[in-house]
Amino acid sequence: MTTVRVELDQRAYDIRIGAGLLGRDTFADVAQPKARALIVTNTTVAPLYAQALQQALEPHFAEVLQCVLPDGEQYKDWPTLNRIFDALLERQCDRKTTLFALGGGVIGDMTGFAAACYMRGVPFVQVPTTLLAQVDSSVGGKTAINHPLGKNMIGAFYQPRLVVADVETLRTLPPREVSAGLAEIIKHGAIADAEFFGWLETHMERLRALEHDAVVHAVRRSCEIKAAVVAQDETESGLRAILNFGHTFGHAIEAGMGYGQWLHGEAVGAGMVIAAGVSERLGLLDPASAVRLQELVRRAGLPVEAPALPLQRYLDLMQVDKKNDAGNVRFVLLQGLGGAVLRAAPQDLVTSSLLAHGAIRDASPAMSGPGSPASRTAGSLAA
Repeated sequence: MTTVRVELDQRAYDIRIGAGLLGRDTFADVAQPKARALIVTNTTVAPLYAQALQQALEPHFAEVLQCVLPDGEQYKDWPTLNRIFDALLERQCDRKTTLFALGGGVIGDMTGFAAACYMRGVPFVQVPTTLLAQVDSSVGGKTAINHPLGKNMIGAFYQPRLVVADVETLRTLPPREVSAGLAEIIKHGAIADAEFFGWLETHMERLRALEHDAVVHAVRRSCEIKAAVVAQDETESGLRAILNFGHTFGHAIEAGMGYGQWLHGEAVGAGMVIAAGVSERLGLLDPASAVRLQELVRRAGLPVEAPALPLQRYLDLMQVDKKNDAGNVRFVLLQGLGGAVLRAAPQDLVTSSLLAHGAIRDASPAMSGPGSPASRTAGSLAA
């Protein structure tokens, strides 16, 4: 087992990374011998790992309960969130109850949000079982549910007490989910560590094959990068926004296509390529580096072209973004590989990059000419 520390003063916590952690005494330091634990998981993960986690927790809690939710991004909503509250209230759980999020990013986000809200805050632990969750969504305390008009727009910053990333759980993932997780790993190299980005170029095939040493290194380095950023800017008032590289476009893809049609990592993969295109057009990123990023995304098994939607649909969805500042959409862009900046961008450059990557179904003059809705939006996208 290897450990990464998230330094947040009294709320600091460990990320434990290794193989077979669900079968060890990994959870002793979050024990509540006179309290209950609630495992929140989904219909896909529960048959695989819920029993192992239950057995690991039973020596440390008075009672271990389970709440099994439907699987899918389309269930990251209020009705499904209420099922967690139903489970807690029906068993008369008190504020000493600890929630354990066993699953991918959807389960982690919803369990964390439920923990932040129930009795105004109860402890929770992240037990991520997907690559994407292990390298990104389980770390940093961002919790949320989706709204039809925007992804992750309703939520809270609420840190876990512990993150346990058992890389053995990745072996039950379909290849598409592995690729989705690789998007966030590529993101970390692109925004913060050019050397790590080069390592990914060398070892991408090993990662897709889930070779143990390569996976542990990639998970650890991704967690180190994210932990360092979160420690400096927990609530995303500045620096932490760089972790959203590719996400403004990616979230627009997810919402525009309907949640669940594109996996989050797939949308981020295409979103990073589009954002690199904007960076190149602004003169921040050299063309060779933009090509390297696109090629690495492709080699990870991710799409490098976005789905075709009307231009105005993309522009409207990007307006509903957490980086929107007084009507100005700010993008995370690359200032060379390994460096990121937060900038607004002229709408014509954004449109050009969307068009270059297959994203625009209707770029006719009626949609983008003077006086059009797209033209009226241009001012809010421009620096």
